[in-house]
Amino acid sequence: MNADRVHAANPPYRLPPPLFSARCKACWFVAAVLALVMASFWTLDLQWGQFLSLEAMRSMGRFVGEFFPPDTSPDFLRKVMLGTWETLAMSALGTVLAAAAGLLLALPASRLHGADSTRARTPTRLLLNALRAIPELVWASLLLIAAGLGPFAGTLALAAHTTGVLGRLFADSLENAPPGPAEALRAQGVGNGRLFLYATLPQVLPQLVSYTLYRWENNIRAAAVLGVVGAGGLGQLLSFHMGLFHMGKTATILAAMLLLVALVDALSYAARRSMTR
Repeated sequence: MNADRVHAANPPYRLPPPLFSARCKACWFVAAVLALVMASFWTLDLQWGQFLSLEAMRSMGRFVGEFFPPDTSPDFLRKVMLGTWETLAMSALGTVLAAAAGLLLALPASRLHGADSTRARTPTRLLLNALRAIPELVWASLLLIAAGLGPFAGTLALAAHTTGVLGRLFADSLENAPPGPAEALRAQGVGNGRLFLYATLPQVLPQLVSYTLYRWENNIRAAAVLGVVGAGGLGQLLSFHMGLFHMGKTATILAAMLLLVALVDALSYAARRSMTR
């Protein structure tokens, strides 16, 4: 009899939860997102019939056909290689500057211990929000006035926007670090600087490097676009030749962009895999 009572109080299985519950916050969030998506389809003038029409397909086919054959003359390939190197250098230097500045700003933007002061946290996070709220193209347009045409303005634009992104990610990573090692060292009288270097930073360093490599991948694409406003690199070549309808040269530049992005993606993936082993 007692065994039957225990079995009844603790059944061997449980029924799955309902798909929607009035008390489920996640259910209401998903419902709100679905309603927003449906409202977006209703308010936007999406002309799928015209986009998928036979005439549109023919026009796109003619346009794509103009890209062939790509220009492979030695002189032009030399220009493309220089532009590729310039784009790669812009993205790498801009990412390194942003990682350094983002880490410096992440320290006052995060609260590593319950007793730490939070006076600088809110203004620093507002600064990071402002940096990443302005797109790279807008930063480049603003910095072209001070730095002039060329890759310097593009590098600074990438660094400014990426500082806001990495600073926020770094700050969240520092705040979410397990507090155990830091608490143990703090109990021994270790100062805040050494706590960060010996307890917090080693725990989050792989995550910080992973964020930095991911943003480097994004900055490769952004650096290629920044040249459209005169910030150098492949984007400047693309804007010039596409504006003159040199479609063969445009195809060569686009191929160089694709190869560069694929190379950086592969290098970044290999670096992240090596860190997680």
